[in-house]
Amino acid sequence: MDKIKRILAIIAIILLVGMYATTLVIALIGGPNLMTYLGISIAATLIIPILLFCGIEMAKKIKEKKEDNNNMF
Repeated sequence: MDKIKRILAIIAIILLVGMYATTLVIALIGGPNLMTYLGISIAATLIIPILLFCGIEMAKKIKEKKEDNNNMF
């Protein structure tokens, strides 16, 4: 379980850093869609950690349910 958490956290970090780097480069270049990218970046800053937390909690509940089912027999 800890290995899965670590992998998901690393994926989330890579996504966030990549997104921030992209936003920074576009801001420095001065692209026409700068505000759109900034909005997406801010939204993803909230959404990615929430989805990561939900995924970890779901995996934990599934593991607990499997353990409970195995203990019944």
